Order: sequence, then C-alpha cells, then structure tokens
Amino acid sequence: MEAQFVERYHSHQPSDHQCSSSLVKHIKAPVDIVWSLVRRFDQPQKYKPFISRCTVKGDLTIGSVREVNVKSGLPATTSTERLELLDDEEHILGIRIVGGDHRLKNYSSVITVHPETLDGRPGTLVIESFMVDVPEGNTQEETCYFVKALINCNLKSLADVSERMAMQGGVVPTSVNWSSSNQIET
Repeated sequence: MEAQFVERYHSHQPSDHQCSSSLVKHIKAPVDIVWSLVRRFDQPQKYKPFISRCTVKGDLTIGSVREVNVKSGLPATTSTERLELLDDEEHILGIRIVGGDHRLKNYSSVITVHPETLDGRPGTLVIESFMVDVPEGNTQEETCYFVKALINCNLKSLADVSERMAMQGGVVPTSVNWSSSNQIET
C-alpha cells in the first residue's frame, strides 16, 4: 500500500541539479489527530521543533504565504513558504519555499496522511516527499542527507505530539518545546 501512495502522490521528476526523496513514518495515533496538526499551514510550530514563529499572509487557501522564523542551530533564520495544495478529504498538504535566508532553492514538498492499523489500533501512515535544487558547492548526496535529516526530525516530533494528543484525548499543544531530555512540553 505504501508504494501505491508514493507512486500516486510523491513522484517527483528531479533534474540533474536537483535531489528528491520520500520518507515514511508510522504513527500510533488516529489519522484525524495527525491531520489536525499537519494541515495547519498557519501553525507548523505545533510539531516542527525548528520553527519558533509563523505569520501567514492570506486566508489559508491555496496561494497563501507564510513567513516562518527558524530557531538557532540551523543555517537560516527565516523561510517564506507558499501553500500549493491542501486537500482535507485526501489528507494532502503541499508547500513550496519561495524565499528566505537559506540555501534551499526551488524546494517543494508534499505530505500525505493515511489511516492504517498498528497493533490492532487506529494509526497513521505519513509520507513526506521533497524536491530541491542542489546548492553550488554541495553534492546531491549532501543535500538529500540534510533535507532528510530535517524531515525525519519533524516526522519524529509529529509522531511524539500526535501520540501524546491521542493519550490526552486529542488536545492540541500551543507549540513544541524541547527540554534537555528531549521530552516534548506543551
């Protein structure tokens, strides 16, 4: 089933100077909880630990633009991103980076959320794919490694927040704060 979703929603056609990949995460929380976090284009900091603040220009429809402030530790402080796709029935979110003080040029991403059963309970299969230009001075392998590391961190945090919400009856946190023990505080 995973392969069918990747083929259907996550097929990118990178050129020679681009890289692309798909990442998968199985989350032990119902799809409605996971989607409630993913679909919030205006509040990515609910589960993305590297984002400290988000401001949206527009009315949260296709074409809306968000400015995100990136926490220290990454080679950027801001990113400007446009909402390319939001489908609440199919659970698909697509974004494109259109500016910022970083090296991710022509970056686009699609994340899909699918119901599944994990250990006999409602769970969620999350797939995120991306395509991005390889910055001058870097290789495709280096670029893909960096982007995949960021996405894996975001997916792990999404799992942690979603699973906690499922245990707490679906309560949405205001933001993600990491303590020294890597536990999420809400």
